[in-house]
Amino acid sequence: MARATGSKHHLIWDGRGTPLKVITTAANVNDVTQTLALVDGISPVAGRPGRPRRRPEALLGDKGYDSNPNREELRRRRILPAISRKGVPNIQGLGKLRYVVEQTFALLHQVIKRLAVRLERRTELHDAFVSLACGLICWRCFKKTRS
Repeated sequence: MARATGSKHHLIWDGRGTPLKVITTAANVNDVTQTLALVDGISPVAGRPGRPRRRPEALLGDKGYDSNPNREELRRRRILPAISRKGVPNIQGLGKLRYVVEQTFALLHQVIKRLAVRLERRTELHDAFVSLACGLICWRCFKKTRS
C-alpha cells in the first residue's frame, strides 16, 4: 500500500469566507479527526454588545467529516451539524454553501502559491505561511468592508 506524502489544510471559517482556525496535518490523516479541534480552536469574536459567541450556530462539512460521535458532540455543544452522510446523496442546496468553502481554499492557495505544493520540510515554516495567507485574506475582507 502506498503511503501518502504531503500535507492537508483543515480550515474553519465564517459564512463570508474569513478564516477562523487552520490546522495542518499529514496527507494521510482522516478529516474526521480534526473536526472538534477546529471548533475548539475558534477564539471569541467581539462586535455585538454582550458576551461574544464562542462557537458557530451551525457547522457545514463534506463527507470526509461525517461521524456519528462527532455529530453527537457538536449537538452537545449546541452546534447544528450540516454534514453530508457517506453513501447518501448530498444535502439539497449544499452546493451553494460549499462554494464559499471552495472559494476560500482557492484564495488561500492563490495568496501564497507555495501552499498548493508544499516546499518546506519544517512544519513551523509551512504553518507560518498558512497563517500569513489567512492574515492576508482577513485584511482583504476588512479592506472591502471599510471602503
